[in-house]
Amino acid sequence: MLEKQYFIPEPEEFIAETPMTTTLKEIKKSRDEEIRDVIAGRSEKMLVIIGPCSAHEPAPTLEYISRLGKLNERVKEKLVIVPRIYTNKPRTKGVGYKGMFLQPDPEGAADIARGIRSIRSLHLAAMNESGLTAADEMLYPENTAYVEDLLSYHAVGARSVEDQLHRQVASGIDTPVGLKNPMSGNIIALVNSIFAAQSPQVFKYRNYQVSSGGNPYAHAILRGGVDGAGRDVPNFHYETVMQLAEMYQGLENPAIVIDCNHSNSAKQFKQQIRIAEEVMQNRRFDSNFKKIVKGFMIESFLVEGSQKHDEIFGKSITDPCLGWEDTEKLLLDLAEQV
Repeated sequence: MLEKQYFIPEPEEFIAETPMTTTLKEIKKSRDEEIRDVIAGRSEKMLVIIGPCSAHEPAPTLEYISRLGKLNERVKEKLVIVPRIYTNKPRTKGVGYKGMFLQPDPEGAADIARGIRSIRSLHLAAMNESGLTAADEMLYPENTAYVEDLLSYHAVGARSVEDQLHRQVASGIDTPVGLKNPMSGNIIALVNSIFAAQSPQVFKYRNYQVSSGGNPYAHAILRGGVDGAGRDVPNFHYETVMQLAEMYQGLENPAIVIDCNHSNSAKQFKQQIRIAEEVMQNRRFDSNFKKIVKGFMIESFLVEGSQKHDEIFGKSITDPCLGWEDTEKLLLDLAEQV
């Protein structure tokens, strides 16, 4: 039996509390269009969705994004950098820290209303500080309305991609949505999810019957899979990418983003550098590969690795990440190769 704890106000109330300024709205409009252009092939730039596994505290997240904003000035002719401000953390076994949305204090109790206010304040501060709009994971589709006005990119995770509501909500979002392949690595299920997200839908959402026109910028994220014995199976290699490219027939704006971590790296965070370099080599080798691989998803923070508790400023408390020195070097290297 579920026990009601307290009522959470509607998204419009939170948005009214912390609205975007006219300047920030213009920044977001421009950024949204820039990302759409990459996905649609109207731009030769590469998309890089990069940042900590989870944004567990505002201060280190803002410091990281401030550095990204400065670095962006050096690479913006070649890369479109989208900071990860991931405030929902999926848990394989359903327990543990689940992100700022539920738990604004990583060592404290759940407080969703305070979490929403913390997230909105963080996004607005990050935009003001860096001029960059961010990405987050759509872990709970009904929560999207609380932050949709702030985000330029949404990701649907491997555990969620076959869920009908995730696909349907993705079909009604105006900005690009990346859909990860399922944990099984099943590429057919991924293609079906993209088809659903690109198609018009009618469904129930937040006590309303709603309709969507379909999202032509819904696209694939390859993150590797896990076999029946629990072994990681990478899928960033040339053969898998070109197989998915063939299966994209009939869909709009064929695009693939390579997740350099998770099962592609077996969460060996330093391997993200090697994976990105191999993908860039394949882009040079085959123009068709280059045409469909639009970017990367990379986990990085101020300090490399991870920690169980928030003791070291700017170090992940969830999955291990690249440190800033490696991050800066990698982004400059990618920009030279685009």
